[in-house]
Amino acid sequence: MIRIALADDHQLVLDGLKSMIDQNEGFKVVAEANNGKQLLDLVSAVQVDVVLVDIDMPVMNGLMAITEMKKQNESARIIALTMHNEKSMIERVIAAGASGYLLKNIDQADFLHAITKVADGGKCFSDDVTLTLAGGSNTRTSQSLNYQNSTLENQLSEREVEILKLIAEGFSNKEVGEKLFISHRTVDTHRTNLMKKLEVHNIAGLIRYAIQAGYID
Repeated sequence: MIRIALADDHQLVLDGLKSMIDQNEGFKVVAEANNGKQLLDLVSAVQVDVVLVDIDMPVMNGLMAITEMKKQNESARIIALTMHNEKSMIERVIAAGASGYLLKNIDQADFLHAITKVADGGKCFSDDVTLTLAGGSNTRTSQSLNYQNSTLENQLSEREVEILKLIAEGFSNKEVGEKLFISHRTVDTHRTNLMKKLEVHNIAGLIRYAIQAGYID
């Protein structure tokens, strides 16, 4: 049973999400909030596997709530559920620690699949969000991205590619180290080298590259 917390300032949206989720076996909404502050209070008192949070909310918005939740619990699995599809906002939410970014036009099957994937420790993004992070879908842009990715990938070692995939899937340095039987300090060194080679400055940048290169969905 995947225990879910919901946060949205529109009660009709909350009611609709709860009704839809609870109708599916293996999913259960255990907490509902109308703002980020209320959400923080609830998730600290109830056992939750995945948190679904809107971005635009009063008192404390979704971005702030995600940041605070990750401070309180580094392993928290959080999905932003929003209408915002701006690259800067997506990157800020990922940098804050969200494991997923879904648009509210997502269909039910993909929505439930995303929750399951994040609950299992992965990351998930709406198709339109992936395109936004990749910089668009026109042919010229895609060709340019493919060429750039191919060139950069040739500069990455096999170990760096392994670590990049695991980081992009949401695993911490410690978890990556345990999977690859290396120390977390070695993972940190590889991550630093990856950022230098790929010319990115944070985890959001690594995830964006992994999406462009086809390493994660």
